[in-house]
Amino acid sequence: MDNKDIVVVKNLKRVFEFGESQIYALNGVDLSIKKGEFVVILGPSGAGKTTLLNMIGGIDHPTEGDIIVANENLNEFSNNRMNTYRRNRVGWIFQFFNIIASLRIWENVGLALEFQGMKNKKEIKKRSYDILKKVGLEGKEKRFPSQLSGGEQQRVAIARALVKKPTLIVADEPTGNLDYVTGQHIAELMRKLNEEEGTTFIVVSHDIAITQFADRVYHLKMGKIDKVEDKDQFELNFTKKVKEGE
Repeated sequence: MDNKDIVVVKNLKRVFEFGESQIYALNGVDLSIKKGEFVVILGPSGAGKTTLLNMIGGIDHPTEGDIIVANENLNEFSNNRMNTYRRNRVGWIFQFFNIIASLRIWENVGLALEFQGMKNKKEIKKRSYDILKKVGLEGKEKRFPSQLSGGEQQRVAIARALVKKPTLIVADEPTGNLDYVTGQHIAELMRKLNEEEGTTFIVVSHDIAITQFADRVYHLKMGKIDKVEDKDQFELNFTKKVKEGE
């Protein structure tokens, strides 16, 4: 694995204003992610996880601080360049799949290539079929989303994120809409693809079980982030706090 940092976040702050009040969703976050890593950012609801992911993914802008991806500062991007960054260099996986019910699953995957400007229908179909095979959906390419289980639909979403060969894949609670066993299978699949493809994964979750697949774990709480040095001890403490309702 190349040890070069692919993502560097420096003193990141995101403030939301409500009338005369200010809410710090992020309040001075620093982290770095190396090329090819599988990083999990853990935290409770409202901790700022999605806000952080949205800024790394180019959907939102920081109030203060820098996000540097592959040596380029996102703060310096024009609107057009940011659109290109989102379209070509970031693959998204969401909690609720966000696949189109009226399209067959290979067509859902192929949309990502069409948005990149690919026009060769045969190539789009071939690449869509190839990536669906990698996520375990060979033979189901012509099915509609309603004909798949929740876990299979999330596999479609993973294929759609990977097919465009992005710099990063950012996953927002990718197991949050699945039962425990299916969620574990999805996390295991993402880790397997991370190792095979060498694509950097940034996963935010409140699910402690997903940390077993991580190269590194960060804990985000009240807009602040800490690197987890001892995953086993952290898991014990985190589980205890969840049970106590903290």
